[in-house]
Amino acid sequence: MQPSRRAVITGALLAPIPAGVVLPPAPAPARTFDSPWDQVPAILARIVPPTFPDHTFPITDHGARPDNTTDCTPAFRAAIAACNAAGGGTVLVPGGGRYRTGQIHLLSGVRLHVEAGATIRFRSDAASYLPAVFTRWQGIECYNYSPFIYARNQTNLALTGTGTIDGNAAAGPWFGFDDQRGPDWERLQEMAVDGVPVEQRRFGDGHYLKPNMIQFYGCRNILVEDLDIRNPAMWTIHPVLSRNITIRRVKIYSRGAMVDGVDPECSSDVLIEGCTFDTGDDGTVIKSGRDTDGRRVGVPSTDIVIRGNTYHGRWGAITVGSEMSGGVRNVFAENNRILAGSSYRSFYALYLKTNNRRGGTVDGVHVRNLTGGPCDRGAFYVDMNYSLTGPGHGPIVNPVIQNVTVDGLNIADSPFAIKLSGSPAGHLRNVTIADSTFTQIDTPAPQLSNADNVVLRNVRINGVLYGTPPLGTRYEAENATISRGVVESNHAGFSGTGFVNYDNVAGSSVEFAVNATSAGTATLTFRYANGTTASRPMDIAVNGAVVVTAKAFPGTGSWATWQSTSVSAPLTAGPNTVRATAATAGGGPNLDYLEVTT
Repeated sequence: MQPSRRAVITGALLAPIPAGVVLPPAPAPARTFDSPWDQVPAILARIVPPTFPDHTFPITDHGARPDNTTDCTPAFRAAIAACNAAGGGTVLVPGGGRYRTGQIHLLSGVRLHVEAGATIRFRSDAASYLPAVFTRWQGIECYNYSPFIYARNQTNLALTGTGTIDGNAAAGPWFGFDDQRGPDWERLQEMAVDGVPVEQRRFGDGHYLKPNMIQFYGCRNILVEDLDIRNPAMWTIHPVLSRNITIRRVKIYSRGAMVDGVDPECSSDVLIEGCTFDTGDDGTVIKSGRDTDGRRVGVPSTDIVIRGNTYHGRWGAITVGSEMSGGVRNVFAENNRILAGSSYRSFYALYLKTNNRRGGTVDGVHVRNLTGGPCDRGAFYVDMNYSLTGPGHGPIVNPVIQNVTVDGLNIADSPFAIKLSGSPAGHLRNVTIADSTFTQIDTPAPQLSNADNVVLRNVRINGVLYGTPPLGTRYEAENATISRGVVESNHAGFSGTGFVNYDNVAGSSVEFAVNATSAGTATLTFRYANGTTASRPMDIAVNGAVVVTAKAFPGTGSWATWQSTSVSAPLTAGPNTVRATAATAGGGPNLDYLEVTT
């Protein structure tokens, strides 16, 4: 019998869940959605940043000095312990200088707040990150050097403030480890394949596996906000087996090898928004364990929203893998942009990578409005044959990647636009790319291999249309002529800049100015939300003549759940008007847009 997901999580942590930590309930039965994006409002509703009691514990009260010389490690430890013992609050790093420290271990209920003008600067000696702690190294569980900031099995944690957290990695031995880690890395992979208990996978002192910068392991209710985080030795923010995570308005700067920005691993309900990534490796990258060990733990990364970020860094901006053996589901990335950085240009805008030893399933990666460039290696790349050189470790277990949608990928200056490279033993399946534009592309034609059911719709590369023409012309309701209604933006999931909330009276209306290239019958599709249980019917008129009386607009269950309904109507060549008028005293639904297909 296969263990339950709860049992798998508990085993992966190698420790009992502490008192007060509540495991998530069993997943509800799957729902059917008109669009994958309809799931986002419910995901966001579950992501609630922690709050903290109004107790403050300055580290300077425990002996810390902002002179870049005093070892503040004991002061951080004492302030965190006092804060936790008091039931939670804020451990304050006052502005005005640099606080030199070794490892910082957070406890439940602690918000570590770094004021403007303050810098936490980490020590450069490896001994400051001992003894070894339970961690993951490139997706494999082991004991290794402590991450610079670390928490395990804790709840209600935050790193906040407009100050700086400086890993100071270049001053330490860490980047020298990169050329020496080979034997340790081979041994760790062999241990995982051989089933060596994690307790016996001991590294750290005398070994060459460098530590992550910030790692939350098995934690719940996490906030990282506003900080300037710089110079990690390895992955910068790394939540593992954690849930309810908000990372927002953070600036990350990194140089060197393996210095990703944010790496949620086997974690769920994650929001990454408003951040700036100037990284020497992937910006935001979704992971879930590597090969045999990742499948042993068997926990996917799910329900992740990445929005409103800026990427200046190297390698992939929005990335999945290559450590994804536990699976990845429901990743949503929207309104992100790519710009040339201070010393790097992004290699890929959207990058999914795996190989034939990973196993695992990536199901549901959805990206819209990812714009910018240049991208030095390619715009959109799915590589199921990533890093196949060498003998590898463990059995061949072919992964699955399926159900990827891309809408509004607009990239300038790249060697290629679209490259989908599936595996001969496990084809890439169900990829839709729509309403996307690529310019200054060296090799314009899409490159597809071992990929099934790939749909291109209104994709233009160097001005040439690939795939089918656009579905229709969209007219946003907030730009139409409104009678007895108001433009609002207080419900999630709308298109454009807002939607129209009808007044709750008969006769309130929205009128669209529609231009048709030729006369004929058109399909008029209205996207709407109706949070009531009753239908809010509307009369649909074209050029002053009612074509449908009391067209039903049924309830959608929520004002943030959007559905579509269509009617057929004749249009004349040139200008037309399409008017939707509330037919009853209940008024009309919230109206997002009209899409016209001829």
